[in-house]
Amino acid sequence: MIEAPTASTVERRSADLARAEAGEHRGLRVAVVNGSPSEKSKTMGLVDAVLQTLRDVLGRRLVDVADARVDVYRLGPAFTGAVEREGIDPAVEAALREVEHADLLIAASPVFRGSYTGLFKHFFDLIDQYALANKPVLLVATGGGDHHALVLEHALRPLFGFFQAMTLPVAVFASSGDFDGTLLLNPRVCGRIEMAIDDVAELLVTRVEGASP
Repeated sequence: MIEAPTASTVERRSADLARAEAGEHRGLRVAVVNGSPSEKSKTMGLVDAVLQTLRDVLGRRLVDVADARVDVYRLGPAFTGAVEREGIDPAVEAALREVEHADLLIAASPVFRGSYTGLFKHFFDLIDQYALANKPVLLVATGGGDHHALVLEHALRPLFGFFQAMTLPVAVFASSGDFDGTLLLNPRVCGRIEMAIDDVAELLVTRVEGASP
């Protein structure tokens, strides 16, 4: 059963966004778009490892990380039936704005028939065309085997190229064998996550400092 965001969730997102737009947020605001169709997934297990590494790396630079997660499968019929942004359900609008106003976007999807999931793509069909311009985007994907890793370069990177987003040079992929359930265990993948974050740590710190009043 698909669960729509509660009223309290919508109010929290709206309040957080108001503070961010007013320039009161001094940490790094991260939005995660989860394209997985299930609550417990290897995709979110990989994202959890990314977020922990991000906190560790930026914490050493005295930068806090505040993350907000958008599970596209939870947005419900008001989302799946939307064909345009105008007049969209307030809960869906709040999720879209969460992503548009983030300092860093983590775009994560399992591979489905050689590409990202349909709900993942539908979410970005509703994002404003210029809202992601120059926004750092870390690409994350999971698949059944290593041959699915090309989804990062052949599907995800072109999608965010359309938005003129700043996709980070190092993307992260993990296959089913890299996990114990949803827990990432492969040290090679963990090393790639560290490389991805270390490469752009100074850029992220600079963006936070530039946004601080």
